[in-house]
Amino acid sequence: MQELLLISMALFAGLLMTRLFVKLKLPDVTAYLVAGVLIGPCVLGRTGIGFTTSAQVDSLAVISDVALGFIAFAIGHEFRLSELKHTGKQATIIGILQAVITTIVVDAVLIGLHFINPEIISLPVAITLGAIAAATAPAATLMVVRQYKAKGPVTDVLLPVVALDDAVGLIVFAVSFGIAQSMENGTANVAALIIEPLMEVVLSLGFGGIVGFLLTFLERYFHSHRNRNALIVGSVMLTVAVSQLKIPVGSFTFGFSSLLVCMMLGTVFCNYCPLSEELMLQADRWSGPALTLFFVLSGSALQFDVFSDITVVLIGLIYIVARSIGKYLGARLSSDLAHSPETVRKYLGITLLPQAGVALGMCTTAYRVLGGGPGTLIRNIILFSVLVYELIGPSLTKMALTKAGDIQAIPQEVKARRKKQLEAVTKPVPPQFDK
Repeated sequence: MQELLLISMALFAGLLMTRLFVKLKLPDVTAYLVAGVLIGPCVLGRTGIGFTTSAQVDSLAVISDVALGFIAFAIGHEFRLSELKHTGKQATIIGILQAVITTIVVDAVLIGLHFINPEIISLPVAITLGAIAAATAPAATLMVVRQYKAKGPVTDVLLPVVALDDAVGLIVFAVSFGIAQSMENGTANVAALIIEPLMEVVLSLGFGGIVGFLLTFLERYFHSHRNRNALIVGSVMLTVAVSQLKIPVGSFTFGFSSLLVCMMLGTVFCNYCPLSEELMLQADRWSGPALTLFFVLSGSALQFDVFSDITVVLIGLIYIVARSIGKYLGARLSSDLAHSPETVRKYLGITLLPQAGVALGMCTTAYRVLGGGPGTLIRNIILFSVLVYELIGPSLTKMALTKAGDIQAIPQEVKARRKKQLEAVTKPVPPQFDK
């Protein structure tokens, strides 16, 4: 019963906050995150209202996992081969190079800070943070694109780049963290650190492809939207559940990335199912409340106690500035190399700033392996940066897409028509009296 009350409170808080934020012309994603912060353990939770402990937020983690699966599925659904013929090459070049350039920039800045004052940050921590910097959060970006129905050159490249960024980030992290661990401990299983993430990418794409073909095959035996919708929901939940498994093979442990699995599922489905566009609209209606809960819960999970450590705040600010410069320069240089349109060169980097789930997974790995001081410092810095990026990232994405022309302003005649419709609905009906 308590879980149901918390879920309903999270939904209502998120929805009500959007009514305030729409007047401020801010994205719904930001409204959901702020609503989550307010009802989370750091604010109203202290008074006994909302989520009073982090454990209560964690108890609803399955909702976040499923919602993230739908987000990844929707991003994969944008990978239509007919459209990738025009954007696939530049998206691949940008997706790989911007991640690598971001890592190089953050590494250079933090390693420089180490040589200035070795007591503030160690080399292993600097190298690990540089690797984590490559990761970009797809969830907030997709929600902004959908809310404002963004369409244009930047959006066409953005979604494939964000999807590819996850795979590239895993590989960059594997190599960099292997080096960092060998520096910290003197020894490290470099083979495991490199092979396991590579196999995670391969296994995730393979499993997602298999489930995608299965979904496309089974879809033809169901004819109602209700049954087909249930089939899509079941397929996404299946891939998310299997992605939690860890497979030990000798000295290695192989797993899956739920983001990559669900992205591949959506990619295969949209390219081989002739009704995928129509069915995707049905799935979006079902998954809407889950996505609202995902962002409200994400806001509730943000931890403000990281502000109590001045070292974390200092390094965190340096990390945020260096990563932002790296993302912008990386996107600019790689889009120049890919001969992208000027709007892509100018605004794409700003849309790549949000960071959340994948980065948190990486810092959890670093915390578990390095432990003690280095692991705790890495975790707290990433928590601090996620807090900042999640709150301002969606607004920056909206701003960039608007300036690029991908988000069009609502025509005045449409606004006037909507206002008349609203007035007609809310206009009081005069009382009727019998003659």
